[in-house]
Amino acid sequence: MDYLRTSSKTACAVLLAGVFSLAMSALGADEKWPTGYTDTPYLPGSQWRVHDDARPRPPVVAPGAQPGKAPSDAIVLFDGRTLDAWQSAKGGPAGWKVENGYVEVASGSGDIVTKQKFGDCQLHVEFREPSPATGNSQERGNSGVFLAGLYEVQVLDSYNNLTYADGEASAIYGQSPPLVNASRPPGEWQSYDIVFEIPRFKDGELTSPGYITVLHNGVLTQNHIALLGPTVHHALPKWRPHGSEMPLLLQDHQMLVRFRNIWIRPLHSQ
Repeated sequence: MDYLRTSSKTACAVLLAGVFSLAMSALGADEKWPTGYTDTPYLPGSQWRVHDDARPRPPVVAPGAQPGKAPSDAIVLFDGRTLDAWQSAKGGPAGWKVENGYVEVASGSGDIVTKQKFGDCQLHVEFREPSPATGNSQERGNSGVFLAGLYEVQVLDSYNNLTYADGEASAIYGQSPPLVNASRPPGEWQSYDIVFEIPRFKDGELTSPGYITVLHNGVLTQNHIALLGPTVHHALPKWRPHGSEMPLLLQDHQMLVRFRNIWIRPLHSQ
């Protein structure tokens, strides 16, 4: 009996020693890898120190299940089923055709705009050019994504289609040609991923021109380009003041371009 008692006490002691060792190891790890610091210098022009332990951590966002799919904090503007988030730019319901998971321009029905307004944003749009291709230059698969309803990222069939440089697919129309032509053949789905900083105005005067970055089919084609003003054709743009949030517009250029998987993430200052 004494032997069993002694063995039991020994086992308990070994177990306690193991738990203590693990606790001390964890404590040592915390000391070795702190979650932040309070003794580092302040970043220039900032209230935060380098590695500041008090600096708010970014919110957790679940990315889309597949590349191009909407992350958890996105506003889905078109999911392949309805145009509930849209209306005609002329007023009333959006008149474009929805079927088979896409929306197609209804030629002559007019542009469509979002019911909701947006400022700075990240935008994902997928589009498909008509196949077989018809026409040439600007008369081949022409449409447009108008940020704030005023600043056009050109949609065009630019696959083996000669046109002016600042009118190609993913151009900031009339202002900035794309860095490269990343177009797929007509009939294949393509994508734009756009980061937009909306122009700023104060007391009717421009204080920041706004900037556009575009990835066309995953390829960078516009790198933080400063806008020159609202999109115009065959002329120089002229600034006109507008609000800090504006609708997104898709253009009816009377060509049967299709769109799908449209989502947007409003962006806020860091």
